[in-house]
Amino acid sequence: MRHVWETGVPADDDRGPVIEAPPALFEIAEVRRDDPIIEQYGDAAKLALYGMKFTQDTIVPPFKYSYGARIKGQLQWATDLLAAKPYSKSAWISLTGPGEAYDGVPCLAGLAFRIRDGRLAMTAAFRSQNAFTSYLNYVPLADVQAGMARNLGLGRGPMRVFVDVPHLYLADVAPALMVMRPALPRLL
Repeated sequence: MRHVWETGVPADDDRGPVIEAPPALFEIAEVRRDDPIIEQYGDAAKLALYGMKFTQDTIVPPFKYSYGARIKGQLQWATDLLAAKPYSKSAWISLTGPGEAYDGVPCLAGLAFRIRDGRLAMTAAFRSQNAFTSYLNYVPLADVQAGMARNLGLGRGPMRVFVDVPHLYLADVAPALMVMRPALPRLL
């Protein structure tokens, strides 16, 4: 959110005006459901809904697509590849296809898996991402990564994230600022 807030410029989006920032690449050492920021500011109902988006084979309203259906089957292919060639850099799966409906192109475009230092690292490539609600994708993605790591008999490594168009909806600015505000010292 800070990256978008500090480097972004006004832009338009189908759902309203946004602040749009340059692409971002970062690494998260460990994504956890019990992260203090998620616990304090997160939305448990939305997190459960996004979890279904990643696990259900059918489209869960209000979404226009199912990551579960797009990922299904491809994880086994990537697992088999890494089991056969643990050094491989080719375990990429695509979540988009030719001729996608214009209003149904998924934000998450691809996932890559690599075994490094005895752990399964994952890269998630997003074409676009709302910085305020990004955790709603990262937590279910960590579950995907953990399941694949278990299938390979490995620990979970870092999650690398590339976002081509990180943004923040103007409607979310006030709650986003609450999350970004510096912690104030307690007065005794």
